[in-house]
Order: sequence, then structure tokens, then C-alpha cells
Amino acid sequence: MDRRAFLATGGALAIGLSGCLALGDDSGDYDIGMSDSRFLPKEYRVDPGTTVVWKNTSARAHTVTAYDASVPDGAAYFASGEYDNEEAAREDWFESGGGAIYSGGTYTHTFEEPGAYPYVCIPHEADGMAGTIVVSSESE
Repeated sequence: MDRRAFLATGGALAIGLSGCLALGDDSGDYDIGMSDSRFLPKEYRVDPGTTVVWKNTSARAHTVTAYDASVPDGAAYFASGEYDNEEAAREDWFESGGGAIYSGGTYTHTFEEPGAYPYVCIPHEADGMAGTIVVSSESE
């Protein structure tokens, strides 16, 4: 293969792959995206009463699972699959893939109480897929 043919083929390949390398869906219908092993953004700040939307923008199944011990006093626990606690979410994930959010799927939760809400993707926790919602009034 001559140099020009090689460069032409490589250029076409790069253009063809450019859509595959995108970090996700930019449609704006969600607050937090899920890449292969990250929540984007990792930290998200909202006012009390705000509903946050997570969207799986990758091809891998993910979960959104709050850490029980870190949920602020008086606040509602949250997890995709609508579990009452972290133990139930983890148990169901490992038994049957419960709580999974598949590609293009979403999960929503409304945060009423001020505080920091750390959460994790159970299947990708070892990869560091964790995030935090920080709820505070603008005046605080």
C-alpha cells in the first residue's frame, strides 16, 4: 500500500470512529451521565427540592446506589430499583442484576434535605465509579 492510500484509509477510519469515541449523549435531558466507569460530573450541586436525572450514556449496565451510612439524617434513601437500603440493593444486584440501568435508561430522585449524598455504581465500584450530590440553598 502506498503512503497516500494508507493516509486516506487512516483518515476515513478516524472519521468513522469519531462517533464511537464520544463521551455520551449531549441531548440535555439529564443531569448526570454514566460513562463506562464514571459518573459525569462526579459531583453535582443542587438546591433542596431538585430532582436529579441520571442517564446511562454508555453500553454497560449501571446502578445508582446511595451509601446508607452517608445519607443525611431525615433524608430519603435512594437507589435505582427503588430499594429501601444499600444492603438490599447490593444483594439484588449480585443475585439477579437488580437495579440495573441499561444503555439510554434513566433514574431520577428528588433531594429534599441539605447535605452531601455519596453514591456508587455497584458493578463498577472497584473501578472508582462513585459520585456525590451536594444539596444546599444558594444562601448557605
